[in-house]
Amino acid sequence: MSESRNSASPAATRSAALTGTLQRWDDARGFGFIAPTHGGRELFVHISAFPRDGSRPTVGETLSYALGRGKDGQPQAVAVVRHAVGQRRPEAAKPATRPAGRMARPHQAAPRRSPATGLVALVLMAAAVGYGFHVYQKGQRPPLPLASERPAERPVVPGNGGARDRCDGRQYCSQMRSCEEATFFLRNCPGTQLDGDGDGVPCESQWCGGR
Repeated sequence: MSESRNSASPAATRSAALTGTLQRWDDARGFGFIAPTHGGRELFVHISAFPRDGSRPTVGETLSYALGRGKDGQPQAVAVVRHAVGQRRPEAAKPATRPAGRMARPHQAAPRRSPATGLVALVLMAAAVGYGFHVYQKGQRPPLPLASERPAERPVVPGNGGARDRCDGRQYCSQMRSCEEATFFLRNCPGTQLDGDGDGVPCESQWCGGR
């Protein structure tokens, strides 16, 4: 079995940060694919490229990354930064301090308020709470992506059949005809059993062992 390309420490080929959306993620195998914001084919990403902060990647979240290559020479994302993690919360406002030298005023009895005044205050308070909850719910809804930010249609990786390749229900290496076809089914067809060790290379014993 060939060495996993995911466990290698890929060398970054470009320092400028790129952005994209985590399109697919296999938490059990520890790898997934990013749809670049600028378009193009999906990019492989391994769990080792994420910061070790105890959190797990989530499908649909926005990422920044650098472009690198694994030991097999294939492009993959490195130095991933998750936009939804690590954002600092605004600090609570400090209570105002009483200026030095100012003497406290003598205690004065609070004026009595009529029942109508108390009722008006309760109504205003309830309205303020309702409005604040509405604003909070509205702020929790994710903004719709712009047309320019939508991930491009996922390209098809051709196999031996070229444009005729399609997901036809085959799932196992014994049903494949070439390494290219096995790669096509692994990346484009759900439910396949082609990558037993989870390294992103299918059918290493039958077809892709020399890659």
